Amino acid sequence: MLKIDSIFKTFNPGTINENRVLNGLSLHLKEGDFVTIIGGNGAGKSTVLNSVAGVFPVDYGTITINGVDVTKLSEYKRASLIGRVFQDPMTGTAASMNIEDNLALACRRGKKRGLRWGITSKERKEYRSLLSSLGLGLESRLSDKVGLLSGGQRQALTLLMATLVKPKILLLDEHTAALDPKTAAKVLSISDQIVKKNNLTTMMVTHNMKDAINYGNRLIMMNKGQVILDISGDEKKHLTVEQLLGKFTEAAGEEFTSDSAILG
Repeated sequence: MLKIDSIFKTFNPGTINENRVLNGLSLHLKEGDFVTIIGGNGAGKSTVLNSVAGVFPVDYGTITINGVDVTKLSEYKRASLIGRVFQDPMTGTAASMNIEDNLALACRRGKKRGLRWGITSKERKEYRSLLSSLGLGLESRLSDKVGLLSGGQRQALTLLMATLVKPKILLLDEHTAALDPKTAAKVLSISDQIVKKNNLTTMMVTHNMKDAINYGNRLIMMNKGQVILDISGDEKKHLTVEQLLGKFTEAAGEEFTSDSAILG
């Protein structure tokens, strides 16, 4: 489903601020893989997601989604293949529009738009059903402006919008980091529910090691722009935070501490 082969990315090349963020990184995801990605600050986690989304071009290497080489495609040309939820709950929705209009926009993503915009009664019924599955009471607030929602409600709505038209790849970029612990746990549970229900191929960047262990079927650890650990199956199911820290020390040749900005 997703093939990332030997990609390199250097920002500000040839200057005093030159920074090689990705260093020959390769990663292959099968359809339905839910991969959690962890690593210290500067490891290249978000840069990988941005590379897949086409936010910027990679210097070398190739990226293939569902058999299509998208390496040189612009971000908007990849948009129909990708769903994405960012860290900021304010990103991804239109605050001045109501809930049902936001959902309608997401539903029509990638489709030709004619002169008719009206939301049908059938669509409204589907929206209520989908919102009801979130367990947040939003199904009775279709006419409410999105700007009135809490951060957790808005992030859950963004998740729904990102997956309303099933994407080939779902990118979750620290999407619970700005939420309080209770709300973050709820949004993570909703994320897991949506991913499993739709069998979505997903990459989730997180700073929380427990969440990285508890969610998904694969865990990737990055360091200095490369994948240094790829854990799945029974090994991941029985993994502890302490064991993961030990594996990092062994693989990277350096000790992981709280200063590594990975402990949640």
